[in-house]
Amino acid sequence: MRKFLNLTVFTILGIVLLVIILQFHVNKSSRDLIFENANDLEPTYVGLVLGASVRPDKSLSPILQDRVDKAFELYHNGTIKKFLLSGDHGQKEYDEVNAMRRYLNDKGVPNEDIFLDHAGFDTYDSMFRAREVFQVEKAIVITQKFHLPRAIYVGKKMGLELQGYIADNREYPGNAHFTRREWLANIKAWIELNIEKSPTYSGKSIPITGSSSPSHDKQLN
Repeated sequence: MRKFLNLTVFTILGIVLLVIILQFHVNKSSRDLIFENANDLEPTYVGLVLGASVRPDKSLSPILQDRVDKAFELYHNGTIKKFLLSGDHGQKEYDEVNAMRRYLNDKGVPNEDIFLDHAGFDTYDSMFRAREVFQVEKAIVITQKFHLPRAIYVGKKMGLELQGYIADNREYPGNAHFTRREWLANIKAWIELNIEKSPTYSGKSIPITGSSSPSHDKQLN
């Protein structure tokens, strides 16, 4: 029994140590590429907005709205030319990407400047598909401060040239939970990268330098 307890303690300590090491490594590898001031960003063709939850009425959650607002800011000042909106549209009744598109349309952004990635189910899939499906080489990633280190880390490991733009416009309920969740998400990302996991869906190429129409639903709403 005592031997079992000792083994359990060492296992837990090993996991904790791995979490700490990965957290340090991920943050160190991305910190010089994350910016709070838009003037510090190098203008780049693509702004990659990572999805988050959408309300039942199809409006954006505060976290997602802030990401899209920050991306629009970059578009408005000429820092980016095209949006790549990557999120969960795995079910007909739940659609992050078109909710983001409609929000941008209401701000005057035409659909030709908006590419939709309907299968960005997590950060790994979003980065993989940005590279393979949309043939992105460079991008500015727009998401919250707690999320950016992992997003940049994953994208860099896939060969993407990335900058990160912090989308925090307010305090978010559960912000401490999001930060803690990143500790385990870093392990998941590290494993996925090392086993070269395939995305949930791959799909035909839709070059970001071409027409955005193939990425859109046949009937936009």
